[in-house]
Parts: sequence; C-alpha cells; structure tokens
Amino acid sequence: MDLTNDIQQDPGGAEVWRGSVNAWECDHMGHMNVRFYGARAMEGMVGLTDALDMPGAFHANANATVIVKEQHIRFLREARAGAPLHMVAGVLEMTDSEARILQLIIHSNTGELAAGIQSLVSHVTVREERPFAWSARARARAQALAIAMPERAAPRSLTIDTPPGIATLAEADRLGLVRLSAGAISAPDCDVFGRMRPEMFIGRVSDGVPVMAATFRGGGPAGRPANVGGAVIEYRLAHRAWPRAGDRFEVRSGLADVDARSQKVVHWMLDPVTGDAWGTAEAIAVALDLNARKMIPNSEADQASMRGRITPGLTM
Repeated sequence: MDLTNDIQQDPGGAEVWRGSVNAWECDHMGHMNVRFYGARAMEGMVGLTDALDMPGAFHANANATVIVKEQHIRFLREARAGAPLHMVAGVLEMTDSEARILQLIIHSNTGELAAGIQSLVSHVTVREERPFAWSARARARAQALAIAMPERAAPRSLTIDTPPGIATLAEADRLGLVRLSAGAISAPDCDVFGRMRPEMFIGRVSDGVPVMAATFRGGGPAGRPANVGGAVIEYRLAHRAWPRAGDRFEVRSGLADVDARSQKVVHWMLDPVTGDAWGTAEAIAVALDLNARKMIPNSEADQASMRGRITPGLTM
C-alpha cells in the first residue's frame, strides 16, 4: 500500500475496506458527509473483528460483539464524489475487555490520508452489553495487527483522555443550548442488534449544520458570501447509551471557544423523555472557501461576533 505522501513507513495493520465516494454521500459542501466516515468505520470494524478471530461478531445471532464507546476523528483531506478510497486498520492497545483501534481512510490514487479514526471499543455480550475478556486468540491476533499512529492522524485540538461531563436536558435548558435538530430513530437507523448505528449521532448533528452556522456565526458583520461554507476538521464523540427504533432525540449545541483559525462546538444528543444523554461530542469547525477548497481564517470582527455567543464552561 502506498502511504508515502502522508506516512513515512508502513504503519502496520491490515486493509479492511475498499471502495469509493458515491455522489449521494456528498453534502451541500461538495464532499463526503461526516456520517459516511462513521459508516465506513463500522464497515471496516467488521473486517477488523474477523481478523481478530471474531467471525460473525456483527451477525444477528452473534453471542459476542464490540460496541464503540468513544471515537476521535481527524478529517485531513476532502473526499469528493468518485474518489477511490481504502481503509487500513489495526490495534493500538488492548486491555482486558477493551481495545483502542485505529482506522486510516486513504485516497487510493495518491496515498494521502483522508481521515484517521481512533475508536475505544468494548468486547461485550450482545444482549446484556456486559464486558468480558478477549480470548487468547484475539490477543495474539491483536499483536499481529499492531498499528502505529501517524502524526497527522493524532489528536490535535481535542484531547481524548478527559472524561465526558454532565449532559442532561435540564442542564441544556439552563445553559440555553441551541436546539440543533430533533426527531426519532427509525429501524433503518439501527444495526442488526436493534441499536442505533454509531454514525447516526454525527449524522443528526450534521443535519443541523445550517442552524449552527446561522446561530453561532451570525452571518458575520458583512454577511456570508455564497462561496463560503464550513467543514469539521476534528471530532470527539462519546456514546453514552444506545437508542432503538422509536426512541426520540434532541441535539442541543453550544459554542465553546473561537480563535483566528477555528471554533469549538459542543453537541449533546439527548433523550427528551428521560432527559438523559444518548451521546455527547465536541468538534473543531472552520470556514471553507467552496471555490478554492481552502480554509478561511476568522477575521477579528468574526471572532468578536462569535465570542458573544460562547457558552462559558461548556464541555462534552
């Protein structure tokens, strides 16, 4: 595999997926929507668990599987319609019943990294979601599938070792967090075990991006030109519970920070019935020149405007 444009040496792991970007997977920014990076990650997870000697871990009649507890994603190069991609995945670390895995999505024609996805997964029973120890075979396979973290894929503006904080509907109301999107989980949103697929969280946040842009940026002092869009360059997500078909959700969001380059936004996916959190996330977003496909710095005036919309102390 040719990774020389982004990685100095073979990082290890194994290829677990290969394909391309479909036009219907691209959003109004002209590139593959964030939810489909998550979808690719779960497809690649099937290949990785097979390589770990867990065949059928995502079959409906499985006795053991893995669930994603947390994810960190670095978006490095846009993937637009028709772009051929492939994925290399491996194990960064394995403990008694958890593992930290790395999936690298690569532009097949150039060897450039499109994204790096780091996931903390738990080895669990299917029905009770009870963690239990990996088998000796899985541990041996994990050593063979060891992978190195490329510097470009490592966390940059977000940390992954800070535990998520308190997130409830009552707290969202107290903080005045914006209602970004709301609805219900449908059967196609769920996996074979009946749980919401992990990519649906980031997808429901993405559905509310136009609301977010209008609320947090306010159009800017001089308005927002038609050629200016936005992009997320880094994401951290924590899955706290797993909604099922028929469960409702609300995404409540707030601006946590802003600087000359980007802004940090926090999202809570909440259960409006119980008030508890389905999941929480934080993201680093930038303005994007849709013609040049380059990041646009935040002007002093934009920064001043957005600072007035920051929710002090907001965390995921």
